Amino acid sequence: MVVHTQSGAPMKIAVVGSYGAGLTMRVPKAPAAGETVSGGVFDPGPGGKGSNQAIAAARLGAEVSLLTAVGDDDFGRSARELWQREGVGAEHVLTAEAPTMVGFILVEPSGENRIAIAPGALDELDAAAVAPFRAEIASADILVVSMEIPEEAVVTALRLGRETGTPTLLNPAPARPLPDECWPLIDVITPNQTEAPVLLGLDEGHGLGDGELVRALRERTGGAAVLTRGGEGALIAQPSGVTAVPAHPAPTVVDTTGAGDSFTAALAVALAEGQLLERAAGFAAAAGAHTVTIAGVVPALPTRDQLNARIGRTP
Repeated sequence: MVVHTQSGAPMKIAVVGSYGAGLTMRVPKAPAAGETVSGGVFDPGPGGKGSNQAIAAARLGAEVSLLTAVGDDDFGRSARELWQREGVGAEHVLTAEAPTMVGFILVEPSGENRIAIAPGALDELDAAAVAPFRAEIASADILVVSMEIPEEAVVTALRLGRETGTPTLLNPAPARPLPDECWPLIDVITPNQTEAPVLLGLDEGHGLGDGELVRALRERTGGAAVLTRGGEGALIAQPSGVTAVPAHPAPTVVDTTGAGDSFTAALAVALAEGQLLERAAGFAAAAGAHTVTIAGVVPALPTRDQLNARIGRTP
């Protein structure tokens, strides 16, 4: 089901971000140096914030064009098959010389994890790789960028959004300080409570409340900031002030992985439709609440019908 904007045109979203294969093993305990631990349970699956957000937006009815980089390997071929099944446009995805990004994740019974990432192909996603994506950005109703990719790709994508007049949404994860040139290129920024202080260059003991953090972020961009707070909902800072968006109730929490990507994609879809930011954030909160009730990331991303049913809205 393709959703249309208020003008009646098909809703289009351009996504610039990462793809990676997540190789997860649940182990009785993490091995010490030189130790081999048996009894693990292996669970491979697709990941990467850009890919997750693209799939989530497509399931919610958007025409999606994705820019990322994968290797000429089995992981890369599996990614392209996944995007084809999900209706994500991957014509511009770069086939890199390096292997597809892989994350090795060891999870102990307590839930404590240890993660090692080999960025591989994503290191080749530079400014020159982003430039041919300009037409897709220009034709989109909104551009979504996340930060598991090189900084120059982030900056170039946001700059193209500004130059072509396409609204930009930055999901600043994983968080790192942004270059000064980046801030004026962002229309909406969506950090969580952990990411916001990092973006602002604050120390751990900064002492700022959530309201002060979201206001500081909005002042940096000149646009709007959405601070996600898990079970506490979200705070929105706009020129008119700060507004609280309540959390959408989740009957049970099975797996929080991917909830942020689901929130970001749903927010982008709602904004592309022409909804006001407060209503869009409520829609996004419902998407995040749906995602935490199902194990895994891709299986947990809601369709439009599932989300409408959760919030009691007719299509």
